[in-house]
Amino acid sequence: MATSADDTLYDARAGSGRPVSALIVDPEPGTREALRHALGKCCGFVEDADSAATAQALMSRCHFDVLIVDDLLPDGSGTQWVQTLRSQGLSAPVIFLSGTSGRQEMPSVTHACWVTKPVALDDIHEAIHRMLGPAAETSAQPREPTPPELQSIVGRSEAMRGLLTLIRRVAGRNSTVLLEGESGTGKEIAARCLHYYSGRTGPFVPVNCGSISPDLLESELFGHVRGAFTGASQSREGLFSYANGGTLFLDEIGEMPMPFQAKLLRVLEERSVRPVGTEREQTVDVRIVAATNRRLADEVSSGRFREDLYFRLNVLALRLPPLRERPSDIPQLARLFSEMLSRELGLPPLELNEADLHKLQSHPWPGNVRELKNLIERALLLGRSPAECLDGEHVDAPISLGNARSEAGYPLDMPLDEVEKRHALRVLAAAGGNKSEAARRLRVSRKTLERKIKRWEGH
Repeated sequence: MATSADDTLYDARAGSGRPVSALIVDPEPGTREALRHALGKCCGFVEDADSAATAQALMSRCHFDVLIVDDLLPDGSGTQWVQTLRSQGLSAPVIFLSGTSGRQEMPSVTHACWVTKPVALDDIHEAIHRMLGPAAETSAQPREPTPPELQSIVGRSEAMRGLLTLIRRVAGRNSTVLLEGESGTGKEIAARCLHYYSGRTGPFVPVNCGSISPDLLESELFGHVRGAFTGASQSREGLFSYANGGTLFLDEIGEMPMPFQAKLLRVLEERSVRPVGTEREQTVDVRIVAATNRRLADEVSSGRFREDLYFRLNVLALRLPPLRERPSDIPQLARLFSEMLSRELGLPPLELNEADLHKLQSHPWPGNVRELKNLIERALLLGRSPAECLDGEHVDAPISLGNARSEAGYPLDMPLDEVEKRHALRVLAAAGGNKSEAARRLRVSRKTLERKIKRWEGH
């Protein structure tokens, strides 16, 4: 596919005018390399993955305008994976790759098209242009979640009403916001609310500062040019550039290495980034929202966080209260999670009586909103009341899954990997969503458990 600087693809939906970001998901290294090389000339940001699980991990960190997915992946059907993503709110168009020419038997997926292998690169280019061009505006779904999906930050308590009022008041400003609160209080949802109400046309880009290797953090955020370091075979835009016109959410900012904090401070003050390996500055229009479950003032006092960066981030600090401080919100949250999760799991919603709700309101909730959501999911899976699951009653009892079953309570014809999945998820739910504790109970490493969960989420 012949391309030039004039061939750059832009996302014309909602008038964003941003260079397109693409994710290639294909088990064949040759196909991934050819597509990445070709799309790298006309897209602003290109990543590739060899499986749904790997792709899911990338999608948890970055927003992609278009997905190019092979129908036969090592961990399942590409179409089934995308259909699952659609049910979870994914609206990005998808180009499926298939070795089959008979398209009449291919599954129907909304806002998707099929390209037959071997791939003609011009077909991919034209499909992206067609799906993201001006004609797509009427059919494309909104990029960002609609307000009902953000309801878990809403509550009747005075604390949450005040928080939402502040979010709406400051959302349209470009000032940096620092979100503070315990783990599980919903800081990313608050950040998404800020972006949603801001009216900014660029994407919401979440970055977990603690999950990226310190050696890669600068390249990941600022980008790099070809040859900047070993393995940099081509130039790459950083997440600051990709978030241009939108919001960059720096989660777990307290985990950011000290040497990089000075570089971040310079970017916040000058509103420009310098890709690794070049002296060229790129101006960026990015709204920064940072979050931490630590007290950054204490981190400054102990010498683990730069004071000047703290003052630069702390233009406006919003505290998300722990769930134990707002028990009046628990009934609303429990019903919301019951409705949301019952749709996702294909199970009937829970019948929450006053006794259940009173017990939930009396619980201290060390895992906050995340723990409540996990409890509701566990109750739905087990077919028991949240109060029973909260007490740990019958958690180890067999689940009613059929007539022919083993002594462990699973059907005798259930595959071993499915038994492993269900048991691990039950243990995780029993641990209140704490992966470290669940891994300890399962006698595996946390890394092993996280890898398996990512694989299961890809199905």
